[in-house]
Amino acid sequence: MNMYQDYIQEIEERKNQGLHPKPIDGAGLLSEIIAQIKDSGNEYRSDSLQFFIYNTLPGTTSAAGVKAQFLKEIILGKSVVEEISPAFAFELLSHMKGGPSIEVLLDLALGNDLSIAKEAANVLKTQVFLYDADTDRLKEAFNSGNPIAMEIIESYAKAEFFTKLPEVTEEVKVVTFIAGEGDISTDLLSPGNQAHSRSDRELHGKCMITPQAQEEIKALQAQHPDKSVMLIAEKGTMGVGSSRMSGVNNVALWTGKQASPYIPFVNIAPIVGGTNGISPIFLTTVDVTGGIGLDLKNWVKKLDENGEPIRNEAGEPILEEAYSVATGTVLTINTKTKKLYNGDQELIDISKAFTPQKMEFIKAGGSYAIVFGKKLQTFAAKLLGIETPLVFAPSKEISHEGQGLTAVEKIFNRNAVGSTPGKVLHAGSDVRVEVNIVGSQDTTGLMTAQELESMAATVISPIVDGAYQSGCHTASVWDKKAQANIPKLMKFMNEFGLITARDPKGEYHAMTDVIHKVLNDITIDEWAIIIGGDSHTRMSKGVAFGADSGTVALALATGEASMPIPESVKVTFKGDMKEHMDFRDVVHATQAQMLKQFGGENVFQGRIIEVHIGTLPADQAFTFTDWTAEMKAKASINISEDETLIESLEIAKGRIQIMIDKGMDNHNQVLQGLINKADKRIAEIRSGEKPALTPDSNAKYYAEVVVDLDIIVEPMIADPDVNNDDVSKRYTHDTIRTLSFYGGEKKVDLGFVGSCMVHKGDLKIVSQMLRNIEKQQGKVEFNAPLVVAAPTYNIIDELKAEGDWEFLEKYSGFEFDDNAPKGEARVEYKNMMYLERPGCNLCMGNQEKAAKGDTVLATSTRLFQGRVVEDSERKKGESLLASTPVVVLSAIFGRIPNIDEYKAAVEGIDLTKFAPPIKELVQVGH
Repeated sequence: MNMYQDYIQEIEERKNQGLHPKPIDGAGLLSEIIAQIKDSGNEYRSDSLQFFIYNTLPGTTSAAGVKAQFLKEIILGKSVVEEISPAFAFELLSHMKGGPSIEVLLDLALGNDLSIAKEAANVLKTQVFLYDADTDRLKEAFNSGNPIAMEIIESYAKAEFFTKLPEVTEEVKVVTFIAGEGDISTDLLSPGNQAHSRSDRELHGKCMITPQAQEEIKALQAQHPDKSVMLIAEKGTMGVGSSRMSGVNNVALWTGKQASPYIPFVNIAPIVGGTNGISPIFLTTVDVTGGIGLDLKNWVKKLDENGEPIRNEAGEPILEEAYSVATGTVLTINTKTKKLYNGDQELIDISKAFTPQKMEFIKAGGSYAIVFGKKLQTFAAKLLGIETPLVFAPSKEISHEGQGLTAVEKIFNRNAVGSTPGKVLHAGSDVRVEVNIVGSQDTTGLMTAQELESMAATVISPIVDGAYQSGCHTASVWDKKAQANIPKLMKFMNEFGLITARDPKGEYHAMTDVIHKVLNDITIDEWAIIIGGDSHTRMSKGVAFGADSGTVALALATGEASMPIPESVKVTFKGDMKEHMDFRDVVHATQAQMLKQFGGENVFQGRIIEVHIGTLPADQAFTFTDWTAEMKAKASINISEDETLIESLEIAKGRIQIMIDKGMDNHNQVLQGLINKADKRIAEIRSGEKPALTPDSNAKYYAEVVVDLDIIVEPMIADPDVNNDDVSKRYTHDTIRTLSFYGGEKKVDLGFVGSCMVHKGDLKIVSQMLRNIEKQQGKVEFNAPLVVAAPTYNIIDELKAEGDWEFLEKYSGFEFDDNAPKGEARVEYKNMMYLERPGCNLCMGNQEKAAKGDTVLATSTRLFQGRVVEDSERKKGESLLASTPVVVLSAIFGRIPNIDEYKAAVEGIDLTKFAPPIKELVQVGH
């Protein structure tokens, strides 16, 4: 019994780390454990019972299959276990969530023993994770006149699995814990450098915030055993940045409640708050776990006698505290009045946190149960030939007569499921929509796989056009952690039906291309809805929503997502770009000009940015749409001219064909299907049958931002402002400064050109700058390291064909080798150029890092504390974000250049240019 002994040894090793036994997911180990349970004299029998009952993962894990079958034996009397009665066996099956447990329950319910069948039916009535194979069995039995099947179907039609659940508690007592001041990144709750441990929930939970914070949370819980701890972002937004379910899982693990006594380390119902609310992605994930997210509004603008905001010397509104949420404050959330109280004092209205839909998520313990429950009820009602009884809150349908549609409203109306036929829906409507493209990335993919197993899904929904599993977040270092996790992930996803970056069979070359670039290419319709496991799922075709690993799993399993139609902010441009400016500067200037236009209010937050770029192909336009995650937008839509869209689709077709040529297509020929759809879309545009998507001329926007290109005269840099006296102003993406601010003096320790924000043109800029400086000075010398990571292999191939890669190789001191990938992360950098493997590299922060305390200038998106660079004892690490030419020049000089040096260096270089569309991109007459 080697597996069990290995497990015992692992348990001893985990004890030394202060960890409990790892949950069991393998059939082999559980089979040994069951054999020991059956052997009444076995020395390990008592422990084996505990492992079987309390430490086996549910859903479709192979262990769950073995567990379900053994419980079936007990119920049928084929095995007798004193500690597990048939009634207890049924209870255990009821907590296994689907897959093998449903199969066993159906076997019993549709079997010949009537008393057992009735008990099995009673358990089945509480279950929602049924798939076609399960409902097909019920349908067949129902049509054959089976009375038990009839009873189950009638229960499903009434949605008794939901109606018989306990009602939501009216008063929820909380005690506050300030997790941080200012915006709280999910990095604080689930650090990127601990990505390898995410699927080991208990181990990963130990990295939340700090060990000291964890002790403080424990102390609060001991002091207030009857209350929930609410984690708060004071003077900031909770959960900005990446879309990690692991962040919410960690919060739930420390402050929530156990989902089931028989499933270890799966907690639900976390409660979080933020002065400026919760970021959209994070709030979706809170819903997944049946939690509560509050917009606290506890700091408000100080007003003068005329009601105008009073501003400080920097022109920013001065905030004053409306009420205190200091750590240890006891508050009451009332879910009926939908108000927040301190004792008897009413503080604020929190009704947005308790919409009818959110109340259902809280009651059901999470949004999955509602999604599957609605499908199950619809199936049962249809089988009975009746109208679906009104149990769940009806979808909120908002329609304004005579009002046109924004681009996102058009897409949602096209993809809507279950809404009133013929009714035009506007922003605020709550909608189920079909999803076209789904992306899973490699550091959240292991959790997505777990979520798919837990919801008993075994195959991708047939309505999804295409789905991709990336390998980019673990591209930099092929270490033992990656070797243990990634092949297992790729095998699971490949079998599930995704196109995978790595071939489980090892037949095609691993593709570590950045996931957002791949999704941008496989999106072949600007009317598409895309769901991806990363906050930078922001395509420049279609509308893309970054999502947690659970929402990605739901999209893969059902082909659907549910959300309100967001409001939109329209962004247009006027004027002309200066010759020496790069499009990245326009992106940063958009944020700066928006904040100035609206008196410091971020009108982008939680909304769609409908950007009328028009003339930029998808690759270059992605630089803007990608950055909208940093603008705190929910998503973005790029409005394109017909010919530009056709150009983008042709590029996408070529790149999909390369994937096919590599051997990446599957038996369903998903990739070929995407090319066929792209051809159809191009034909529609060319014929005039269906031009490129544009909003209606009479669409209504929350706000309109006009970006003036004429006033962008210097490169713009996003600065983490690490020494700002106001802690809440540090590490936001809102501090945008001109090059001149630094006076040509700020030291730079490392430059990074890479991640999803760069395209082929950026790599050509690196090559052109090196050529320029070589001509001017005879050779190029780096006064700081320059790390260059192309986002895709395609780009490298094209650069090789055009002669640029050869020039980059000339000045590189290191070039990646796929045949001998790095086995360890680099800890020291020399003053030279590193040509790294395509992928996320420094931006992800989970493998490569700059040296502690460094000042990094990067083209990437991440400037959060500890992400790209950690603090040292001597100074804070800082990651400033700029255009490619600024980064390259800074690495060569070892400092940020002044404006004259910059202008001289970029003269004659083909920077990423942009000219606004000549005509307004709207549809008239709607």
